[in-house]
Amino acid sequence: MSLRRRGTAAVTLALATALSLTACGGGNSGGGGNGKADQKKAVAQGGEDFAKAAEDTARMGTDAKAGQFPRTVEHAMGETEIEARPKRVVVLDVGELDNVVSLGVKPVGYSPTEGDDGIPEYLKKDAGSPQSVGTINNLNLEAIHHLKPDLILGSQLRAADKYDELSKIAPTVFSIRPGFTWKENYLLNAAALDRTEQAKRNLASYEARARKLGHDLDAKGGKRPTITMLRYMPDMIRLYAKASFIGTILEDTGLPRPRNQQINDLAAEISPERIDEADADWIFTGVYGDPGDTQRAKAEDNPLWKKLGAVKAGRAKDVPDETWYLGLGVTAANSVLDDLRGHLVK
Repeated sequence: MSLRRRGTAAVTLALATALSLTACGGGNSGGGGNGKADQKKAVAQGGEDFAKAAEDTARMGTDAKAGQFPRTVEHAMGETEIEARPKRVVVLDVGELDNVVSLGVKPVGYSPTEGDDGIPEYLKKDAGSPQSVGTINNLNLEAIHHLKPDLILGSQLRAADKYDELSKIAPTVFSIRPGFTWKENYLLNAAALDRTEQAKRNLASYEARARKLGHDLDAKGGKRPTITMLRYMPDMIRLYAKASFIGTILEDTGLPRPRNQQINDLAAEISPERIDEADADWIFTGVYGDPGDTQRAKAEDNPLWKKLGAVKAGRAKDVPDETWYLGLGVTAANSVLDDLRGHLVK
């Protein structure tokens, strides 16, 4: 094992312990996991682990040239040799689904999030008809084997305990975790699929659109507005921060954040009684699952909510959870840019 691989293994082991099944946009989408105490601990863990994860993820991939097979891909669990360009791909999370679909690949198998049994609406047109292989936290190995895949894409955070079994079915490539390293994960998936140049073009196009949104806001005059990303989940309320999928998008656009959200963490957790901490020029709200299973009603019945400047000005808006918080890929990121432009530029 190389020194680089040992370093990656060490940080991924730490992440698997410290960040076990945190919220999507970072980790778990809210179904399952190890309970609220572990989720709080994961959020408190913070910047150093996130920064190391990004650094190690960026080093993964392959030295193979375009069209060259067999190729060896370095990833979170070691090295995997891929004999030929994959044609039957199984993806184990929404991020990998977004990634392969954006590269013109229709997967044969897909793992939806907990409580969801279908392809996300924003990907349905191009995803084909992949068969369900269990949910992201409850994989059906028999169903995966039945599909005879020639590549499996997932992450260590989701399925480290299944890696050995999955590798016996097909070559398996894992990122460290979904979420704020989505760009690096995209390039890793593309390397396994021999579609690196296409992925780079897609990322460059997204980044150009993000910069243009910031420039167009400047052209309107005044300061760029502060943004709060508020999400209601069954057992918590979160203000998403810099080390999240949506956090990277706001960073790319140059949109600022309230001071309490300018942290190198996935999110800050608040209670309904502290909903005033969501204050910003704009508040964009996502809801995971059934709103009735969350504390949304309690939080927004609080007089403090109704006094927020964004609420009084009509700038508290609902946004699609499946793109803003569950999307985790370039297609979702572009959709978020469209939403931001529609609200902020008009």
